[in-house]
Amino acid sequence: MPESTDNGKHDGNENHENLPGRNRRRFPGISSRTYEHPADRSALVALRKLSGFDTVFKALSALLPERSLRLLFLSDSVRVSDAQFAHLNVMLRDACYILDLEKVPPMYVTQNPVPNAMCIGLDEPIIVVTTGLVELLDEEEMRAVVGHEVGHALSGHAVYRTILLFLTNLALKVAWIPLGNVAIMAIVTALREWFRKSELSADRAGLLVGQDLKASMRGLMKIAGGNHLHEMNVDAFLEQAEEYEAGGDLRDSVLKIMNVLPRTHPFTTVRAAELKKWAESRDYQRIMDGHYPRRDEDKDTSVSDSFRQSASTYASDVRNSKDPLMKLVADIAGGAGDLGGRVRRGFGGFGNSRPADGPERPEQDGDGGTGSGTDAGK
Repeated sequence: MPESTDNGKHDGNENHENLPGRNRRRFPGISSRTYEHPADRSALVALRKLSGFDTVFKALSALLPERSLRLLFLSDSVRVSDAQFAHLNVMLRDACYILDLEKVPPMYVTQNPVPNAMCIGLDEPIIVVTTGLVELLDEEEMRAVVGHEVGHALSGHAVYRTILLFLTNLALKVAWIPLGNVAIMAIVTALREWFRKSELSADRAGLLVGQDLKASMRGLMKIAGGNHLHEMNVDAFLEQAEEYEAGGDLRDSVLKIMNVLPRTHPFTTVRAAELKKWAESRDYQRIMDGHYPRRDEDKDTSVSDSFRQSASTYASDVRNSKDPLMKLVADIAGGAGDLGGRVRRGFGGFGNSRPADGPERPEQDGDGGTGSGTDAGK
């Protein structure tokens, strides 16, 4: 069984004093594989298995602005400690205690009205939260966010996030070079797709730390709609995620892809729905019962097994998705007939031609016409 937090010291470890009184489970020796999304996990397992991977990225550190970032936050932000933002310091130590992260990463509060948090760094992770986020969330909501960022640190996401920030900035600087920007943006796009999955992983870590699904849901709603909880409803918020996935036609499916490509985070309603689904799963209950992968077993993890699990998860997502494009993909995989007709109908009937021996029919809105689209999902 996982241990429980208490108000005392953690076996003499001075980094974990003054823990909050609410009884929550602790997970000694927990591996980040426990909460990582399959697509995130397979990529990380493969990277960890690469010979010389750590050496290569340490060599890159000379090119990346990590030292500059550390100095910037040290000089122009507030470092969390017992003397400054003490309540955040307690949350940080508590999160590290629950996830058994031995070294507590530095944490800074930076002046920015936009609610945001990040975990960056190559040699050592740094956690940064904005004043907008601190002012927006209550204690339990903030605890889930701190756990989210500690989950990033435990998984090693900070390394790749730092590289993503560097490459994004580099792409802007070399945009004038023919094909140079294209090559970099291809890498950035791939990293963003991975990072969106890593955010789902970190949401799960936040839930393992806070162990309060309602607080996690409230935090995501506030990030989406501001500090107006009396005007919001969790069930209605989750219905938005279902409507977003299932609504519209193939044109909407394409627009969803275009909208998400430049983002490093999944859309907030999607994150809420994914987290709720995981919280209700047998996997989550087993973790809470103390059955989870241990860190000392990570070296024995099979890359091929991780990729198979990732592929299986993507296949399952396609099969079970209500998105029109994903349904079409599933039909193609299943050998469905009349796919050309289904594609035309999916795009609102584009390309409909008149019968060979009949007059041209007037265009109509709706499933068989070429109007502005259907009302599905509105």
